[in-house]
Amino acid sequence: MITLALSKGRIFDETLPLLAAAGIEVLEDPEKSRKLILPTSQPEVRVVLVRATDVPTYVEYGGADLGVTGKDVLIEHGANQDGSPRGTGLYQPLDLQIAKCHMAVAAPAGFDYARAVRQGSRITVATKYTAIAREFFADKGVHVDLIKLYGSMELAPLTGMADAIVDLVSTGKTLKANNLVEVEHIMGISAQLVVNQAALKLKTAPIRRIIDAFAAAAPQAEKL
Repeated sequence: MITLALSKGRIFDETLPLLAAAGIEVLEDPEKSRKLILPTSQPEVRVVLVRATDVPTYVEYGGADLGVTGKDVLIEHGANQDGSPRGTGLYQPLDLQIAKCHMAVAAPAGFDYARAVRQGSRITVATKYTAIAREFFADKGVHVDLIKLYGSMELAPLTGMADAIVDLVSTGKTLKANNLVEVEHIMGISAQLVVNQAALKLKTAPIRRIIDAFAAAAPQAEKL
């Protein structure tokens, strides 16, 4: 049995064509089913639905053989800033170049961000992505006080709790609606394929077939 970990939403939707290229069709709609384990058209392949932040953990500890997750999640899980695994049981064969967005710093319109982040200064930042934010500001020589939030990041500067936020940006509409502006681009984010290293050794042929099918179906995919 091959188990693939996915999260609901954009990554799930954009992974479906790649699965189709591998001859795998998910037989139930995750938005309509209460099941957390979904069957596929191949009896030896199943999909488990987990929180996006849990995908690397399920793969690393053998709850799934492979999974698709964002580069941001991998870094927060303990990977290097380029998304490559750092001392984990994960093998990362492909950057699938799907579910693309970017990580950015945003602040209230009118806030003098350039002055606030002069080298040696101190800034308060609200974010879910503490590892990314900490390293980004450390590289700039800026002292940062991080406030960890799990949602509605835009509220933090609006209520005076933080000077700025670090968050994922796709269209920028949410920032604009809350009178925030993007002040720095941190990095591009896209979905990565991750594989359990032990599973790859034990189930080499079927897992390799999926990796190769994904690579062929995503023309812009980058081998890592």
